[in-house]
Amino acid sequence: MISAEQVRELREMTGAGMMECKRVLEETDGNMEKAAELLRERGVVKAAKKAGRIAAEGLVDSYIHGDGRIGVLVEVNIETDFAAKNPEFREFVKDVAMQIAAAKPEYVRREEVPADVVEKEKEIIKAQAMNEGKPAEIAEKMVAGRIDKFFKEICLLEQDFVKNPDITIGKLLTDKIANIGENITIRRFVRFERGEGIQKKEENFADEVMKQING
Repeated sequence: MISAEQVRELREMTGAGMMECKRVLEETDGNMEKAAELLRERGVVKAAKKAGRIAAEGLVDSYIHGDGRIGVLVEVNIETDFAAKNPEFREFVKDVAMQIAAAKPEYVRREEVPADVVEKEKEIIKAQAMNEGKPAEIAEKMVAGRIDKFFKEICLLEQDFVKNPDITIGKLLTDKIANIGENITIRRFVRFERGEGIQKKEENFADEVMKQING
């Protein structure tokens, strides 16, 4: 099992993201040198070096689902106005907007999830594990694995890309940074779904039919 200390060490060595570091360490059975080399081969280290650069240009784009049921607005930033006009960058922004519409994330990255939300989810996971008959110490260990699944569901960068589930949105972002040669950040988004939050009147179909028959 890969430890948090190993992930932290590789991150400090390469500047790559936590999830990328954890993934390559798992692939290389914890071999730090091989994991670092794998990150370099995938362009992750190159992208990480650009991550500190200011990206203030970019694009605000939208995606509307065909029937008008779902709408998304997303802001994606890049370093220069010239790069913002790059077709590959614009396609990436469209893909991100479509991802948000399809997968319904709540946050861009796990660092944005409020601490109280994370703690509440951990309590739920631990309670579920204990209800399954797991001892308390085992339940505690299960929390670490299951909380990653929770982040994967609600954080955009950790979701599987709907057009290619073999990669995450975070990996797609890293690839685009390496290809385009500028830092790119997904800054914020808002997602609207028709009728969301409105308490709708529920009709009993059978009763409705009987009313019509009995006139």
